[in-house]
Amino acid sequence: MITKIAVLLILMAVVPDIYIDRRFLRRMRGRRALMCRLLWWLPTIAMIAYTMVFVFDRQFAPSDIRLLNVYLFLVGLFVTPKCLFAICSSIGWGIRKMLRSRANYGNLVGVVMVVLNWYVLFYGSFWGFDDIRVRKVTFESAQLPEAFDGYRIVQFSDAHVGSYIGGKEHLLQIIVDTINAQNADMVVFAGDLQNREPQEIRPFVDVLSGIKAKDGVFSVIGNHDYADYIDASPTTKVANEMETRRLEKMMGWQLLVNEHKVIRRDADSIVIAGLDNDGDGKKFPQRGDVAKALYGVSDSAFVIMAEHDPTCWRRKILPQSKAQLTLSGHTHAMQFMIGSWSPASFIYKEWGGVYFDGSRALSVSTGIGGFIPFRFGVPGEIVVIELKMKSEE
Repeated sequence: MITKIAVLLILMAVVPDIYIDRRFLRRMRGRRALMCRLLWWLPTIAMIAYTMVFVFDRQFAPSDIRLLNVYLFLVGLFVTPKCLFAICSSIGWGIRKMLRSRANYGNLVGVVMVVLNWYVLFYGSFWGFDDIRVRKVTFESAQLPEAFDGYRIVQFSDAHVGSYIGGKEHLLQIIVDTINAQNADMVVFAGDLQNREPQEIRPFVDVLSGIKAKDGVFSVIGNHDYADYIDASPTTKVANEMETRRLEKMMGWQLLVNEHKVIRRDADSIVIAGLDNDGDGKKFPQRGDVAKALYGVSDSAFVIMAEHDPTCWRRKILPQSKAQLTLSGHTHAMQFMIGSWSPASFIYKEWGGVYFDGSRALSVSTGIGGFIPFRFGVPGEIVVIELKMKSEE
């Protein structure tokens, strides 16, 4: 992970310090000035050394994810603020030269940006990640059987339980209690239970087994639930993938991998189907098989389709099925949002909330956790979807 952007991170650490040293620190005189300059450069030297530790590690992320979390926090604490200040100051210096002004207001803007950076960093790391909210949605469909009018589904995704190890374990119990408090008929987990490997899940099996719903808990596989994030032999990777699936079943979850289940109420029924993770075909393989998942299902059936990656909705689910409601996750809204805007909008057409194509809908959960324990403006969410009959006009 860090290896791919190591050069950029080192440049971000060094170049702003060179600018700040030349523009400000060199003006100081005496032994104290030399000491100040040395102290100023120490964090940069430490960050370069820390970065090189990851460069020589063949894994996507260290087995102890806390090492990565500390590193990224230090980047936000030291590297990013210096970059922001240096950029603002250098722009201000250029404007000052053009206008022949005596003051460089870019320095003031830079200080404001540094303060804002630290606010985002500390809030997102220490408070934002702990915030869990319930979002309620009503989905109306003319194809919904009468017996399922008012049927309640709890959707949650992207638990990344490994990120709770080391001080945040209690949050998972709060999440489970919040889910159970919704009195759902069905709970659907839309993938990414772990960060890298099934060992992360084991400490939380008892807690996650506590999720209950009248018709059961259903789940699908996310991209992190495969062994693609560890450097290991093919045999080890397959064993890890099977262990992740075994643990989900041990928790009482019904894992749907290109298959479906029928939920009945007297003579009426609905179908809950689940696809294997279906990515863009480049970074993430396309494993979803709609035809296999819905084999034997009538075209007139009301189908709820669970698929981790929301891009599959337009790519496969809409053209290859008649599923009325699709439940996804994956995007996390990039764990950063200001108002209603998220940088996820640059990557995903559907990245958070409910989207429609005619009478068919996609519900994208922004998740409850994350590979990195940081959230700003995007609280962890539990989505409660109430199904309602819609009269045909």
